[in-house]
Amino acid sequence: MIQLTAIQHAEAVLKKHIVKTPLLFSVTFSRMFHADIFLKLENMQKTGSFKIRGATYKLHTLGKKALSNGVITASAGNHAQGLALAAGNLKIPSTIVMPETVSIAKQEATASYGGKVVIHGQNVGESLEKAKEIAGSEGMIFIHPFDDMDVITGQGTIGLEIMKQIREPDLIVVPVGGGGLISGIASAVKMLKPETKIIGVQAEACPSASQARFNGGPIQVDSLPSIADGINVRRTGDVSYGILERFVNDIILVGEEYIAAAMLLLLERKKILAEGAGAVCLAALMNRAILPPKGGKVVVLVSGGNVDSQLLGRIMTKGLLKQGRIMSFRVRLDDRPGSLAELLFHVAKAKANVLQVNHTRNIRGIPLGSACIDLELETRGADHIQEISGYLKSMGYLISGLEKEE
Repeated sequence: MIQLTAIQHAEAVLKKHIVKTPLLFSVTFSRMFHADIFLKLENMQKTGSFKIRGATYKLHTLGKKALSNGVITASAGNHAQGLALAAGNLKIPSTIVMPETVSIAKQEATASYGGKVVIHGQNVGESLEKAKEIAGSEGMIFIHPFDDMDVITGQGTIGLEIMKQIREPDLIVVPVGGGGLISGIASAVKMLKPETKIIGVQAEACPSASQARFNGGPIQVDSLPSIADGINVRRTGDVSYGILERFVNDIILVGEEYIAAAMLLLLERKKILAEGAGAVCLAALMNRAILPPKGGKVVVLVSGGNVDSQLLGRIMTKGLLKQGRIMSFRVRLDDRPGSLAELLFHVAKAKANVLQVNHTRNIRGIPLGSACIDLELETRGADHIQEISGYLKSMGYLISGLEKEE
């Protein structure tokens, strides 16, 4: 168990090294979910994630012991950048082992903060084992990304900030990967206001904390690729699990489509860029897995904003599809001059915006004198899709492929 005095000490240590991130009240989300919704914006933290809190505090507890041979960790992104910057600020050499699947952008970001990047393993678990091996052979200090009492204590400073920024919250919703973040926040909040509910959110693709609770202890789970790669941790930490089990009220799972939709909603409505792991809490409100107390005060943690640029467009498209904002379908036309123009005229009349058009004659089963048009439209939502579909059918167009996209 972490004492409140320890988290308060961490807060004093970190004051000069981190950003006190804002707690933003959202009128839009409050109306949407019938509660007072506040966003804790750790995506505006240094390195774009909460991770620098725990990394910085851990290094301060080590003091001069870390200076000789340096420190080493393993991470797929946010902890890597947080430790690299924290170590660089303290003139401590750092090495970060990253899995082979990590993006070049994250490798470059970590190196830019001063960390030496070593690529090893197919996942973070394999990278962790390599980091421990290097630590033993080279005399470096190994720092676990989440299953470490000092790291958890550093993350707990978010809980103290929240309690100073809002009076008596009813519910705080926190992303869960290895459990370090939520166990730190829960430790602080529950000692200040035990009645406040703490709910964790994981991606369905990797339900390690959810399964740990069901199992009665940490268990390694199978995982699938996820938009929320920052919390794609196959085994909850032993230290963090004990705290999580004591203080966290519930663990909720959300699917990939809802995560993408939440990222899109944050970007469009609040101009907030959140990574998948940072958007899972809003996703849990959107899919009604969490029903906030009516009129209550709810804090939604946006834990990070590091989104790989090459994935952003695909993620946004997935979010648009989930919201019914993109309509894809096929129409067969007579292959004559003006037939495509007529179709597009009717699409415009239905108030839809054309995103893509593909015109082809070379499809098996299509008779001579016909052509297939694949259309992708931007729409206002599911009701608008029904309006467009009904209108085009009333004009004599045969639409296929629509049900799959809906």
